[in-house]
Order: sequence, then structure tokens, then C-alpha cells
Amino acid sequence: MKQILILFCLALVVGCERKAAPPVMPPPEVATVTVAPQQVVLTTELPGRTSPFLIAEIRPQINGLIQKRLFTEGSDVTVGQALYQIDPAPFQAILDNALAMLARAEANLPAVSSRTKRAEELLAAKAVSQQDGDDAISALKQAEADVQSWKATVKTARINLDYTKITAPIAGRIGKSSVTDGAIVTAYQPMPLATIQQMDPIYVDVPQSTSDLLRLQRRLVDGRLTRDGNNQNVVQLILEDGTKYPSEGTLQFRDVTVDPSTATVILRMVFPNPNGVLLPGMFVRTVVKEGVNEKAILIPQQAVVRDPRGNPMVMIVNAAGMAEPRLLTLDRAIGDKWLVSAGLAPGERVIVEGLLKVRPGAPVRVAQ
Repeated sequence: MKQILILFCLALVVGCERKAAPPVMPPPEVATVTVAPQQVVLTTELPGRTSPFLIAEIRPQINGLIQKRLFTEGSDVTVGQALYQIDPAPFQAILDNALAMLARAEANLPAVSSRTKRAEELLAAKAVSQQDGDDAISALKQAEADVQSWKATVKTARINLDYTKITAPIAGRIGKSSVTDGAIVTAYQPMPLATIQQMDPIYVDVPQSTSDLLRLQRRLVDGRLTRDGNNQNVVQLILEDGTKYPSEGTLQFRDVTVDPSTATVILRMVFPNPNGVLLPGMFVRTVVKEGVNEKAILIPQQAVVRDPRGNPMVMIVNAAGMAEPRLLTLDRAIGDKWLVSAGLAPGERVIVEGLLKVRPGAPVRVAQ
């Protein structure tokens, strides 16, 4: 009887242990993407500022009194349009005097020429001394020089008279005037009377760090990037409020001198500006094409996590169906994806959903 009771207790204990054993959990289900290289146009976003295509500071070329301002501040002016009128009276008087002196010199020239001709004839006949002949020739040359001198004086006087009307050297938009009617101005004074700026087209000057420039050159040499042909120099513009400028620009050149204070070189771009949206000095952002990566590997950003040291990593499903961690080297974000420069090979399966349920080395089930 005692043996039967013992066997009954053992059977009861074994039954309880079997009921307490946890059920076997199936492998967690995950979603994956298969790594496949693709062609991607790589761009970089750089800040810059606009500057006028042409700029002219208006300064007088003579001393005088401003009689009248002939333009409207803030308006568009054309080449040769009159901007200021300097009092022409003193310059007209100088021109009239020079013309009179020129007429006097020209009137004296025929008489001197006739005397010289007669002196040469007499000298040939030995009727006058050699000195008298030389004096006559010298007088003619002096008379001719006086005519040329007064012609030059007349020309100078006409130029100065023309300078009394200050005109626009370029077409563009003129700013405020720094002088009013009645102001005294001096030739080539430091302060400009006004400034004209041509804003269509307009320049955008963008600094690029030399480290980025060297990185780009290495990628082109290594073959990781190729030029995009005729589209390589096409540039897009983003305005201060975040909106995209409707017209594309062209990268004109990259400066050859590095600014030692900032370790940057200047990229100059040209954008059409028919509606005057872009103003000189405006802050903008440019999207510049670096080149084409023919074998770029892109993965969703949600698939990338960080290890305890902060290094980027992903979990992949290996050939045995196990989760395997893989450290990555990331280049940049492109939209909602990461561009991977090292760490993944084509054909590998990267887990993008179900990461919280996955442990390294544990089996997983890929959702179909």
C-alpha cells in the first residue's frame, strides 16, 4: 500500500512538471529588403549669397555743381541714359576759348608757310643766310605744333563738356542717390553718386570646403563617381523660405584660390532672374551635382540602428536563416534612405521590420 502511494505521488509530480513547461516559441517574423546596386545622382547642398551680374558705381569725372538729377531712384535704366547734369557753363566757356585759339593758330599757319617757302627759295639762290632759312623752317614747325596743340585742347574741352552729363554705363536697376540738386562734386570722388546693378541674370557665390573638394576628386579618380555629361553643371536653388526657385542655373567656374581664413573655394553660378525675385545679397541654398554613382547601395533609414558605441549597424538574414549584425559605413541620407559606402554586398537581405523581436544568432522567419 505504501509503494502504491509513493508511485501515485511521483506520477502527480511528473504531471505537474509537464504542465509547467513553457511552450516552444516559433522564430520571429521579420520583413527584409534585398540589397541591389542602382544608379544614383549624388548632390550636395551648399549655402551661398546672390551678387549682381554687373555693377557700376556712378562717379563724376569732372568737378562741378549738380544742376539736376535725371532719374527715378529704384528704377531700371538703360545704357547711355542721362543720370545727372553738371553745370556746363564753365566748360562751354573753356571750349569756346580753345576753339578761338585754334582758329587763330590755323589763320597764322598759311602766312608762316609762305614765308618759309620764300626763305627756302632764297636760300637755294644764296640770297639769304643759312640761319635765316633755318629760322623760317623752325617758325613753320612751331606754327604747325601750335595748331595741333590747340586741337588737342579743343578735344579735351569737348570731353569735359560731355562729362557734364553723367550717363549710365550699364543697364540695370539704379539705387538711391547720395546727392541732391545743388551739390558740389569732385572728379572720381570716393563716394559714388549712385549704384547700378544688373540682376538678370544674377550670380550666386557659394563657398565649398577644400576637404569636400578633395573627397570629390578622390571619388572621381577611384571610379566611385562619374561625371553626368552635359547635366553636370546644372544647379538648383532653394530660397530663404524653403521654396524651390523655378529656374535652374549653371555652374560657371570654381575659383582657383583658397580663402585661408575659411579653407574654402568659391563656386560661381548664374541664374536667370527675369522677375527680379532674387536680389543682391540674398541668402540661398544651392543643390550642386557631384556626379553619378553607378553601383550605389541604398537601404531604408528605419533598418539602421546604433550599437553601444554609436556605430551604425543593421541586422541581416544570413544563408542559415539566422539574424546577423553587420556594421556599416554610411555616406549620406538620400530622401528616406541611407547611402551605404561599406558593409553590405549585393544580394544580402536586410531586416527592416521586426527588429525589436530579433536577437543576434537567433533564427528568424522572413515574411513572404
